[in-house]
Amino acid sequence: MATVNYLAVVVAALAAFFLGALWYSPALFAKQWMKAHGYTSDKLKEMQKSAMKAYAVSVVCYLVMASVLARLNVYIHPDGSTLSQGLWLGFPAWIGFAATLSLTANMFSEKPLSAYYIDAGYQLGFMLLMGAIIGAWR
Repeated sequence: MATVNYLAVVVAALAAFFLGALWYSPALFAKQWMKAHGYTSDKLKEMQKSAMKAYAVSVVCYLVMASVLARLNVYIHPDGSTLSQGLWLGFPAWIGFAATLSLTANMFSEKPLSAYYIDAGYQLGFMLLMGAIIGAWR
């Protein structure tokens, strides 16, 4: 029976975290994200005070997601997998769960769809990244 590569799980989770740091940075979507959520500079400074807790929770969540993807990968590809198979694992996981759950939550919030697009784009990116790492590094 094939086993999960736990080092790949940790690397995939950390890659997702660092992609988020880039995605929500001023270099990419920080301004648009703040505007979409209606955050001011003062609100952002206030949020940064409790950022370490949010970062810690994020890392734990990414570890859980990467672990589940790795287990699914072993189940679907017991004899080994490739990078492209990992991508094709990340995409349906995103479209079937992350994209749909996020869109539902957005519809019941007062946030514009632009907030959803930014967040869902990040989720797609990290699910593909996680899938690729886990698929290729098995």
